[in-house]
Amino acid sequence: MVLDTVTLRVALGVVTLTLFVLFYSSFRRTRSRYSGWWSVALLFFLTGNLALLLNGTPHQAWANPAGNVLLVTGAFSVWAGSRSLRLLGTPRWLFAAGPAFTAVASLLDSPGSDTWSGGLAYLGMMTVGIALASRELWLLKPGASQVHRTIAVAAGFMAAYYCCRWVVYLVDGPLGPVFRTYFNPAMTSLITLVLLVSVSYSMTALSNEQLINGLSERATRDGLTGLLNRSAFMELASEEVRRVHAKGSVAALILADLDHFKTLNDVHGHSAGDAAIKAFASACLASVRSTDFVARYGGEEFVILLPGANLESAKTIAAAISRRLTDTKAEPVLPTVSYGVALSTGSEADLAGMISEADAALYKAKAQGRNRVVCAGSPSQ
Repeated sequence: MVLDTVTLRVALGVVTLTLFVLFYSSFRRTRSRYSGWWSVALLFFLTGNLALLLNGTPHQAWANPAGNVLLVTGAFSVWAGSRSLRLLGTPRWLFAAGPAFTAVASLLDSPGSDTWSGGLAYLGMMTVGIALASRELWLLKPGASQVHRTIAVAAGFMAAYYCCRWVVYLVDGPLGPVFRTYFNPAMTSLITLVLLVSVSYSMTALSNEQLINGLSERATRDGLTGLLNRSAFMELASEEVRRVHAKGSVAALILADLDHFKTLNDVHGHSAGDAAIKAFASACLASVRSTDFVARYGGEEFVILLPGANLESAKTIAAAISRRLTDTKAEPVLPTVSYGVALSTGSEADLAGMISEADAALYKAKAQGRNRVVCAGSPSQ
């Protein structure tokens, strides 16, 4: 049986267009970045296949390179979408590198007379783009839905198929019997058609999962700083304090308050106050360890839990935060910060008690002239 390339490409185009409409509708409703990137990828696959239908016509000279570039761009769009599931961006230059290389190779390889102009570059970049997407999907954290494994395997299979096409093309050429039998455009269209239909449900599930994760992230994060909000901190930090004490260790807690914050707002406006809050949050994130918990406790007040840290370590981190804040160039000048520090000593210590002690120490820091660190139980800095 001989597969008809044109018929299969038309069928693939119809399926791709249908999936594009469905996923674009999902993107408009949910604003899922993955749905958005997948819609873009489908659009590139659709237009790329339409361009390649012009092979053998007077338009082949531009349509063939255009088709190659559009299909490779689609593959790299799948990669960018997969990265979005891991909350990673894709550098523009890296995204454009594969399509640009394909364009140059295709244009320099007699596209007017050779339907396989730039074939090695095209097959190679398709392999790279889809393989990168498979890797990103496989690296999704284990706590996520296992749906991503299905798509990762499908993408891996497609990348392996394109890699085999590239090898056979290099060894046998596009007119060789192996390539014409197993790796011709008709066979590729058929495999792509089957994979698109088979994983479409899983892709929808991934888009919904990304939406749910986004809503969960917004529910636990402060909108201005991106730090944990108060309720999320209380839940996570309470559990961490219990875990630390179960291991026989300790934890330190820092309560920080921006000095003269009301004056800053009154004199320079709320935008200056917001800038100061964001600058302090950035200084915190740059100074603490990856195992620490940082939250906006309320207004201009922040709280930091340092598992396994003693009072000296906490004072060192507080000093590092203030130093980073002082080094930040801003107009008006950013406010100083007062800190209260408490340690989780005793078998009955809990988070609420630590916060109460740190708050009392913070009050002492304010009373002693601000811009200092005071530890719970200490009369001075």
